[in-house]
Amino acid sequence: MVFLTGIAGFFGWVELPQGLKVLQHPAMLGASGFMLFVEFFADKIPGVDTLWDLVHTVVRIPAGAALAASVFGADQATWAMAAALMGGTLAATSHVAKATTRAAANTSPEPFSNIGLSLLGDAFVPVALWLSWTHPVVLAIVLVIALVVAIALIVVFAKFLRALARRAAALVRGNPSSA
Repeated sequence: MVFLTGIAGFFGWVELPQGLKVLQHPAMLGASGFMLFVEFFADKIPGVDTLWDLVHTVVRIPAGAALAASVFGADQATWAMAAALMGGTLAATSHVAKATTRAAANTSPEPFSNIGLSLLGDAFVPVALWLSWTHPVVLAIVLVIALVVAIALIVVFAKFLRALARRAAALVRGNPSSA
């Protein structure tokens, strides 16, 4: 998202708000492009994707908050703080939904669900950016639906992963009957 937004601003496809112009700087494009490259491949490998998500727990949430706050600029502190809280919350929700879904997919012995989920996520980013630039009301509706689905996924997969962890703990304790 960061790289594609920066590229769109760099080439003049969209006019970025003043607070987001940093995304089109060549250094930022290099860093975000490198991260996109690594994530594209790391995201397709079961286990590696979970480790990548773990690392990104400390990256995505504050970055989402900072980017949302940047849209409003420093001269409107109240709006910037509200945007930061909402952006951080949205980033946390989407990150946890992705991480729990991918962790659950990693329990499957076949690699196709992991790759399919990754490609679906890869395709969603440019579509969401295009909607944000051309049809923001449609994006808002899609975002609300995605948020409801994300919360449902978090609840379902958190229960699944807790049950899986209990079974694994029972096996480690040597009590396979309770697993």
